Amino acid sequence: MHLAVVGGGVIGLSAAFSCASAGWRVTLVDPSPCSGASWVAGGMLAPVTESWPGEEDLLELGVASVRAWASFAADLEAAAGRPAGLRTEGTVVAATGSGDRAELDALAGYLGRLGRPVQRLNGRELRRLEPAIGPDVRGGLSVPDDLAVDNRVLLDALLAACARAGVVMDARAATAVLDDGERVLGVRCAEGPDVDADAVVVAAGAHSSSLHPSLRGLVRPVKGEILRLTRRAGALPPPARTVRALVDGRPVYAVPRDAPGHGDLVVGATTSENGFDTDVTVGGVRDLLRDAERILPGIAEYALTESAAGLRPGSRDNLPLIGTTGPQGLVVATGHGRNGMLLAPVTAAAVVDLVNGEPVPDHVRPADPARFASVPAGKG
Repeated sequence: MHLAVVGGGVIGLSAAFSCASAGWRVTLVDPSPCSGASWVAGGMLAPVTESWPGEEDLLELGVASVRAWASFAADLEAAAGRPAGLRTEGTVVAATGSGDRAELDALAGYLGRLGRPVQRLNGRELRRLEPAIGPDVRGGLSVPDDLAVDNRVLLDALLAACARAGVVMDARAATAVLDDGERVLGVRCAEGPDVDADAVVVAAGAHSSSLHPSLRGLVRPVKGEILRLTRRAGALPPPARTVRALVDGRPVYAVPRDAPGHGDLVVGATTSENGFDTDVTVGGVRDLLRDAERILPGIAEYALTESAAGLRPGSRDNLPLIGTTGPQGLVVATGHGRNGMLLAPVTAAAVVDLVNGEPVPDHVRPADPARFASVPAGKG
């Protein structure tokens, strides 16, 4: 049986590798795999510190996925013969003013009511745990189970694992999923012959909605800008843990890196909705540096070595779309927003279930795209 996967970001590559490992003959269609939002991601695996009241289904999905990350990384490393980039030092969340502290206190209370307590710390305790944090920080949280991954190390490992698993890389742009009204036939590309397939997985990120009428209006591009900073001689070391923060109500994060040439710290991420615009803006760079320096003053001596913008695939309710839709054989795995890296393990496992015609786990069921079947585009 032949499976076509459209999209070579973290979700598409993870799905292709997992399905090939499960016995499918897989072709991945993407003119530039490992680019886009996956290439510029911060790599936070942070279901708890990303949680928000009203998004309990997303929290449950994220917690299930972060628990699966260690085994996912181990399997990937064994298959690829190279590291997967997982970091297990945990996350701290910092707040500056009283309003920011109140918001974190509200988050801690919300999580406690859900049975997911976090440790509250004052500013001195935070600095004892993470000395890179500066004196403007008045308090925060420690969340040791929120992890991180070096996104570019992960993507390299996924490419290697896919190659070893026999995934065929088709470097053409997909323009449509083909069907006969009842079941999928394959994928149409911008040039050359169609890719015939018994099943198709759409994992094309922010571009997914254009590939089949059943996906129209379900995913939109959400722009995020990031910076990569490199420590210079004499500068203070970067934090050992991921640092998330609120600075006068504005979110910012800093994620450490170890791999040579990847920068020592990734700082992000702005959020805006401007269609498919991927320009890095002066305002975005200014805001990220200003807020990050309030939390980690030592970065003032770092070199700014990269600025980039990516388009996250946003859904209407912030839950991803993981399930079947449209004609028989069409599987969708997109709409992960800023949680693509986090949700790669549960999404890949669910895609294997879906293409094999098996039920997905309970924590994946709320992500079924059928939840939007009766909701017109622009509603909900």
